[in-house]
Amino acid sequence: MTALRRSDLDPDPLTQFHSWFAAAGTAGIAAPEATMLATAGDDGRPSARMVLLRGADANGFVFFTGYGSRKAAELDANPQAALLFHWQPQGRQVRVEGGASRIDGGESDAYFASRPLESRLGAWASEQSAEIEGRSVLESAVAQARARFGADVPRPPRWGGYRVIPDAYEFWQHGEHRLHDRFRYTLDASGRWTIARLAP
Repeated sequence: MTALRRSDLDPDPLTQFHSWFAAAGTAGIAAPEATMLATAGDDGRPSARMVLLRGADANGFVFFTGYGSRKAAELDANPQAALLFHWQPQGRQVRVEGGASRIDGGESDAYFASRPLESRLGAWASEQSAEIEGRSVLESAVAQARARFGADVPRPPRWGGYRVIPDAYEFWQHGEHRLHDRFRYTLDASGRWTIARLAP
């Protein structure tokens, strides 16, 4: 793989992210939108899980979850998050760090309406992260939601989106003999992005 140079990078990290994201999709990488979300509660204990990116624009990076989930509780207590995209076949990673907050209900409603029927029913059936006795609890709850709503399933109040607003990005590309290329974008005091190369 050709070494990554400072001159190869776009001055805007969001533009650079979209470039690599599109390249991952074109290369046939399964689910390039899959990203690890790291959070920590007010006790400082970290946790991580995979989520799906559902939007990335000048307003931030959006994903959806149950508002009763562990990740939501941690984000509400400590609204800082990190996302990690790993596109192994291309030897690339992107880290995105920043503050996180819930998106407005209208935006969550619009995305929820676009989901397949079974996924919408599943959102009603699952009180995410709550302990349950067995799978039959979920299957029964899906049946109850289907009987209640039919095909017109509204968004549950306990489900919606979060937006991570980046204040730092890191772009990492594999290099031979562990001489990887790493570049970090950070916001300066004037709100402009600065780029620094980091040792691997």
